[in-house]
Amino acid sequence: MNMNRELEYMFVESARVWIPDAEEEWKSAELVKDYKNGEASLQLMLEDGKVIEHKLDPKTKNLPYLRNPDILVGENDLTALSYLHEPAVLHNLKVRFIDSKLIYTYCGIVLVAINPYENLPIYGTDIINAYSGQNMGDMDPHIFAVAEEAYKQMARDERNQSIIVSGESGAGKTVSAKYAMRYFATVSGSASEANVEEKVLASNPIMEAIGNAKTTRNDNSSRFGKYIEIGFDNRYRIIGANMRTYLLEKSRVVFQADEERNYHVFYQLCASAHLPEFKNLRLSSANDFLYTRQGRSPVIEGVDDSKELCTTRHAFTLLGINESYQMGLFQVLAAILHLGNVEIKDRDADSSLIAPNNRHLTAFCELVGVTYQDMSQWLCHRKLKTANETYVKPLPRLQATNARDALSKHIYAKLFSWIVEHVNKALVTNVKQHSFIGVLDIYGFETFEINSFEQFCINYANEKLQQQFNMHVFKLEQEEYMREQIPWTLIDFYDNQPCINLIEAKMGILDLLDEECKMPKGSDDSWAQKLYNTHLKTCSLFEKPRMSNRAFIIQHFADKVEYQCEGFLEKNKDTVNAEQINVLKASKFDLLMELFRDEEKATSPTGQTPGTGGRTRLSIKPDKGRDSSSKEHKKTVGCQFRNSLQMLMETLNATTPHYVRCIKPNDFKLAFSFDPKRAVQQLRACGVLETIRISAAGFPSRWTYQEFFSRYRVLMKQKDVLADKKLTCRNVLEKLVEDQDKYQFGKTKIFFRAGQVAYLEKLRADKLRAACIRIQKTIRCWLARKKYLRMRNAAITIQRFTRGYQARCLAKFMRRTQAATIIQKYQRMCMERKRYRQKQAAALAMQTILRAYMARQKYQALLREHKAVIIQKFIRGWLARCWYKRCLEAIVYLQCCIRRMRAKRELKKLKIEARSVEHFKKLNKGMENKIMQLQRKIDEQHKDNRLVSEKLVSLENSYSAESERMRSELNRLRGAEEDAKNKTNQVLSLREELERLKKELSATQQEKKTIEEWAQTYRQEMEKMVSELKDQNGTLKKEKDDLNRLIQEQSQQMTEKMARAIVLETQQLETDLNEERSRYQNLLTEHRRLEEKYDDLKEEMALSSNVSKPGHRRTDSTHSSNESEYTYNSEYTDLEDGSRAREDVTRGMDTSLTLKLQKRVTELEQEKQSLRNELENKEDQFQRARARDDAEFKKARGAELEYESLKRQELESENKKLKHDLAAMRKSLLGDAVTGAGAPGSPAYKVLLDQLNASCEELEVRKEEVLILRSQLVSQKEAMHHKETMTEPSVFAEDVSKLKDAGEIKQAYISLKDTNRSAAPDLHKLNEDGELWLVNQGLKETIRLLEHQLQSQRRTYDNEVESLRGELQNVKEENNRQQQLLAQNLQLPPEARIEASLQHEITRLTNENLELMADDPTASQEARVNILRRMVDLMEQLEKQDRTIRKLKKQLKVYSKRIGEMGAVQTEGQTSPGQMVDEPIHPVNIARREKDFQGMLEYKKEDEMKLVKNLILELKPRGVAVNLIPGLPAYILFMCLRHADYLNDDQKVRTLLTSTINSIKKILKKRGEDFETVSFWLSNTCRFLHCLKQYSGDETFAKLNTPRQNEHCLTNFDLAEYRQVISDLAIQIYQQLIKCIEGTLHAMIVYGMLEHETIQGVSGVKPTGLRKRTASIAEEDTYTLESMLRQLSAFHSTMCQHGTDPELIKQVVKQEFYIIGAVTLNNLLLRKDMCSWSKGMQIRYNVSQLEEWLRDKGLMNCGAKETLEPLIQAAQLLQVKKKTDEDAEAICSMCHALTTSQIVRILNLYTPVNEFEERVSIAFIRTIQTRLRDRSESPQLLMDTKMIYPVTFPFNPSSLALETIQIPSSLNLGFLTRV
Repeated sequence: MNMNRELEYMFVESARVWIPDAEEEWKSAELVKDYKNGEASLQLMLEDGKVIEHKLDPKTKNLPYLRNPDILVGENDLTALSYLHEPAVLHNLKVRFIDSKLIYTYCGIVLVAINPYENLPIYGTDIINAYSGQNMGDMDPHIFAVAEEAYKQMARDERNQSIIVSGESGAGKTVSAKYAMRYFATVSGSASEANVEEKVLASNPIMEAIGNAKTTRNDNSSRFGKYIEIGFDNRYRIIGANMRTYLLEKSRVVFQADEERNYHVFYQLCASAHLPEFKNLRLSSANDFLYTRQGRSPVIEGVDDSKELCTTRHAFTLLGINESYQMGLFQVLAAILHLGNVEIKDRDADSSLIAPNNRHLTAFCELVGVTYQDMSQWLCHRKLKTANETYVKPLPRLQATNARDALSKHIYAKLFSWIVEHVNKALVTNVKQHSFIGVLDIYGFETFEINSFEQFCINYANEKLQQQFNMHVFKLEQEEYMREQIPWTLIDFYDNQPCINLIEAKMGILDLLDEECKMPKGSDDSWAQKLYNTHLKTCSLFEKPRMSNRAFIIQHFADKVEYQCEGFLEKNKDTVNAEQINVLKASKFDLLMELFRDEEKATSPTGQTPGTGGRTRLSIKPDKGRDSSSKEHKKTVGCQFRNSLQMLMETLNATTPHYVRCIKPNDFKLAFSFDPKRAVQQLRACGVLETIRISAAGFPSRWTYQEFFSRYRVLMKQKDVLADKKLTCRNVLEKLVEDQDKYQFGKTKIFFRAGQVAYLEKLRADKLRAACIRIQKTIRCWLARKKYLRMRNAAITIQRFTRGYQARCLAKFMRRTQAATIIQKYQRMCMERKRYRQKQAAALAMQTILRAYMARQKYQALLREHKAVIIQKFIRGWLARCWYKRCLEAIVYLQCCIRRMRAKRELKKLKIEARSVEHFKKLNKGMENKIMQLQRKIDEQHKDNRLVSEKLVSLENSYSAESERMRSELNRLRGAEEDAKNKTNQVLSLREELERLKKELSATQQEKKTIEEWAQTYRQEMEKMVSELKDQNGTLKKEKDDLNRLIQEQSQQMTEKMARAIVLETQQLETDLNEERSRYQNLLTEHRRLEEKYDDLKEEMALSSNVSKPGHRRTDSTHSSNESEYTYNSEYTDLEDGSRAREDVTRGMDTSLTLKLQKRVTELEQEKQSLRNELENKEDQFQRARARDDAEFKKARGAELEYESLKRQELESENKKLKHDLAAMRKSLLGDAVTGAGAPGSPAYKVLLDQLNASCEELEVRKEEVLILRSQLVSQKEAMHHKETMTEPSVFAEDVSKLKDAGEIKQAYISLKDTNRSAAPDLHKLNEDGELWLVNQGLKETIRLLEHQLQSQRRTYDNEVESLRGELQNVKEENNRQQQLLAQNLQLPPEARIEASLQHEITRLTNENLELMADDPTASQEARVNILRRMVDLMEQLEKQDRTIRKLKKQLKVYSKRIGEMGAVQTEGQTSPGQMVDEPIHPVNIARREKDFQGMLEYKKEDEMKLVKNLILELKPRGVAVNLIPGLPAYILFMCLRHADYLNDDQKVRTLLTSTINSIKKILKKRGEDFETVSFWLSNTCRFLHCLKQYSGDETFAKLNTPRQNEHCLTNFDLAEYRQVISDLAIQIYQQLIKCIEGTLHAMIVYGMLEHETIQGVSGVKPTGLRKRTASIAEEDTYTLESMLRQLSAFHSTMCQHGTDPELIKQVVKQEFYIIGAVTLNNLLLRKDMCSWSKGMQIRYNVSQLEEWLRDKGLMNCGAKETLEPLIQAAQLLQVKKKTDEDAEAICSMCHALTTSQIVRILNLYTPVNEFEERVSIAFIRTIQTRLRDRSESPQLLMDTKMIYPVTFPFNPSSLALETIQIPSSLNLGFLTRV
């Protein structure tokens, strides 16, 4: 009842079904009406619209197969389909293959591979890396996924694995097996020095050459089966391989059908016959030999046989088969070809012969080293043995030919076995095997029109493999059911054991065949009769054809096959004439003798080689314990094949199998063409449909509870949702599916019968459809109401506007009426006002004239009166002043007389009083006061007199001036009076003249009227002419403007083009620089990898040789090749014994690895050195090119430098002599001290010692000054080169500079404009006479002249401004330089100031010379003269300094003589120590340097190892990063290095640097996986590198230094080479840091960016198959985006704590984001389930979170966001519309960061999660491909996740002063001393 209800629910109108079809196997149809139970037929409509009636089988009443929902079509796993049946499988494969271009599909445990007949970019190393480490269900189906699953299970379960690849010829078995082996070789690597993985891959071209051939179905068909065991060690690295072959098709050597070829190697030899080494083979074209021309198709399209032979020979060489053996092989193959051309003729009916001197037989005999007579004899005869005698029997021609062909086949089979044997020998190593993975490449089920013995053996092998496959599938199903605790019911499946028994059991087909072969007169016919008699009636699987008595039919698991008995016995016997074999055994050819050596002396091709000790018992091999080769030889081919097949099955049963079924889509080798009939045949033959049937018999659909809940949540009501999801799923299922047999509840999964998922999907779709209809109804209601309200509002608005319009019209009319009235009023008023104003103006004019006349008259009268008053005023004033002066003089004179009289009277009285004594006495009191008062009065009177006299003088002056002015005024008035009289006379004459002029005026007015009339006419004519000229001028101006605009546009285009070219060139240079940098850093990575590999191998060798010494310690060899040139041995002394022991062990072992590694290291060093040399050569060429321009200056400079170098050498030699003298003095003094004369405690000794030390210090000062002078000269030279380099003009500036004067520049500019105007129209044809053209040319010339003048003025102005700016800048720089020099000189001692100023003067003169040469080359000659003069002065100063040095040396000699005399006196005993105390001592006054802390650390040589140990090897980064200043270890190391440099100790500097570098390498090797350690030492290495640059003394790095820091610069050593080594070390550390980050992030990226639902509910879950995704639903312990962001924050904070440079942090973050984007995009491109709209939305949200993180950290400008651009565009591509051409255009313009293959891949993989989404049509994808066809890009599909951006270390100087650094006690560096 439930079944009927379910059928009625599913078979409804519009339901889609599959119906059988003769052409396409299955057709899709749609139900026209609902099906009612019991109806005999269905009404269906085909896809083309045709309606048919499909009748049901009246017996079974079986309904047609239902189609799966569209969202399930194209699934990765066929078992994910709800309906598991043949049409569903076929349709799913077709959709994936044709529409999505996907050739791989899972079918449970089987990988179905369809041959695309096209090279696809899905097998590169990037794809291998993407699949490495992934679970099988997490990625799209691929052969790499199967290989990874086998590799992972081998490592996890420690069980051997097998990959069984089967299929028809041409289905791609060999290619699939090849890619599987390539995957193992790439992922696992090699554990030995022989690179076994390369040898395993190299065996493929060899086996293809000798075992593959072209057939009608395949151009590279394997004509043998092979099983390759790839061995692995305990670390799961390839250590070797072993190959077993099965059933070589020997008949192909002598016969090929039409359109087929022999084995490839024959055609390769014929194609290479022209080579010199092959001349002796006597080969020619393949059409000249019988064995290669029978198929009439000697050439394969697209294959070059000569190149293939080169590949084969290279593979032979790689496998250790030397050139002589190779030539021997080719010699045997050529002999086979010649043997096939040997023509055998009939002698009579029973005998045959070979013509004498047959050239092909002669060639055969010469090539194989046998006699012509013996071979020709036994090719036509055979020896028969009876009981008593032996006789020779001739052979007929046909039998002789067959014997010849049998010999050819036998030789080739022997050669094939020999090659396989030696390949196996080359693939075997001495390392113990731990496990293996076998790859079985074997022929699939075959059925042809004529099937013979080969097809019988092939199908027999496939029966055995199918039985093993069925049992394995059945076993896996049973394990799954038991694991989920579901009741196990026996599933009925096809068992082919009866068919196997028919073939191999006792009295089976093979037994009867062997028995018939033993019969003397056995034949194919008698064998056929025995088969009929034995099996025809007893076995249902055996049949006899109706029309034949020489054939039989076997019912195989795939199909019935009819076998022809003819040839079975002959092929089973595989007999060869023994005498022919004996002839070959007697050959002188060594290789041929080896081929036919007895079996007990030869090594079995599949046997175990001594020394492989690690072979497990599961590796089955032929038994070697047989008694003799004769018994082995008697075994038939069928018996041998059965035994080898049995051993193969034992091996497979002892391993975990993995199945790959290869399908051939069509028989015509068409790319991506699918033939349903052929596909169904192969699906049946390879067991895929049987797998589907077994799965469908049980519960094929399996969902976890979480997946079921997430998918079908929509079918649940709110009350049904419980906290326990298991219980919720149970309750819902019981309501939805009433039949309890349709599902089962397991521990973690729900199991469904076939079709139940489709039923649930239909329920879900109906529920969603109902919800959509409800939503649509509500939305449409809302839209309709919104539309109604909008219309109502629109109507009201229209009414309102209409009424408003009418009201406005009325108001407008009223306004117009009122306005007309007002206009009339004002018009009338205006007319009246105008009339009134005219009258008023006339009256006013008359009044104005009259009043003006009256005003003039009054003005004249007032003027005359005013003038008279002025005259009177001045006269009267003058008279008054005269009277006043006379009165004043009289009064003054009168006063003087009176005062004189009174004074005389008073004087008399005073004289009288003065004569009286009494009065004198009376007046004596207070006389002094009176005298003083009188004196003051006298002074005041004098002062008043002076003022009065001055006033008098001024008054006299003013009076005289006034009188003079009055006189002149009087004269003027008299003159004016005379002029007035004259004017009166002139007025009379003027009146007469006025009358005359009036008469002339009237005549002139008449003439004027005439002239005005003529002028009016002329003016009109001229205005007309001017208007015409203006029009012409406007036209010309317009043309001029057009031409100017055209010129401007062209010049702008030219400028833009030049700018673009410059930008492109700059970008190209930057790209080349990044490529070179990336290449160099990749070489460093490769070098480091080889170093590590070398160390690992040395470690393994040491361990293997010292197994009994558990306490043995190993020394890491981490010396870089870069350091080998200038490093000493800095290994610890306590490890030297271990190193010697290792060397002894290494000498005794195979040195091939060491030689190879050394060769590789040498190659890398040479390549690196070549790169450096190339860069240096480019720089040298550039500098030489610049140096040629300054040759004259360099000559003068060279003389100067030569003089200075001579002086420097002289100073050095003198200093050396002084040092020698001092050493001798010190030695003599010590000798005196030994004798006791000058005891160490004596004052004389102290004085002398102080003097000597002072002299030594003075010499050191002189030495440092010389070194400073030398370094400054060198730096000056480098600065000069640097300035030449930096001031190099551009290409265009050089071209302009070549123009000598302004005329050439103008001419160039005009020619440029003429060139730009070349496309302008011809102006000569504008009119006939060319006037306009002439005018235009004149305008052009004027324009050019103006432009040239403007440009010249602009250039002049710019040059002046630039020169002024430059002068100002030079003055500022000179001022700053002088201030710095002054400050420095003040700090120097007096003796050093002279040389410092001298050096400064040299530097200044050099800079001035360079500036003069750069600014004005013509004036450089005068500048040189001035400079040479100054040089002479400087040299004189140097000579003075030399004289001072000579004086000092003389003083030293004097002191040395005194010391010698004192020593002699003390020796003679003439003076006692007590007497020396009283003698006066005169110490030498030598200036000493002040000793203060200079930022250096001193340590003893023996403490160097302790320093490295405490500061590097045993330092904990966490404590240092938290508690101490960043980069403290780098500062400490540099301070120690400074002290070694200060001591001028070359050995100490080298050993310290070498120990530091090696120790950092050791700690990174030991803890290279710890991010904190790597980040810490990256920061410190960069800081150490910056310190070396900052304190190197180079001006480039010392710009930001303080004066104190400049004092701390290194003085004695140039460590530029070590800076390069440390930079390389920093690059290696950076790459190790990126690897740590990648290893940490790699596990988070896929979960966090793709699988975790950051926005809950957006992504849907689709039904999955047997190989479920590991994280389809996020669990609690999976990674999320938040955890990934936390990890990024942890990385960032750690680097910040360690003080990493900000620029370096930006580069690390950029690399992190590139890894995130690349891994995410690669997984997106390889996972069909991730390509959906909802996933695109999820990705975009996650990217926005990453951008927010960048924003928070302030890293938006580091370039990290740009690295996510491909991922962002991929997410946008998933979400955009994909239907129309406009959509295609938008996609092409949007996805510029994605390649064409990536865009097409995403579109092909786009999968709807719900039924409401649509798939991308094929036509749309074709449109995209057409539009993107012209893109020039890499065809690579995946992004390179291993790519690391080239790292740079921008110079970042430290502001920290070295002298302020304190060493904490926690570092245990107490042995360091501050200096």
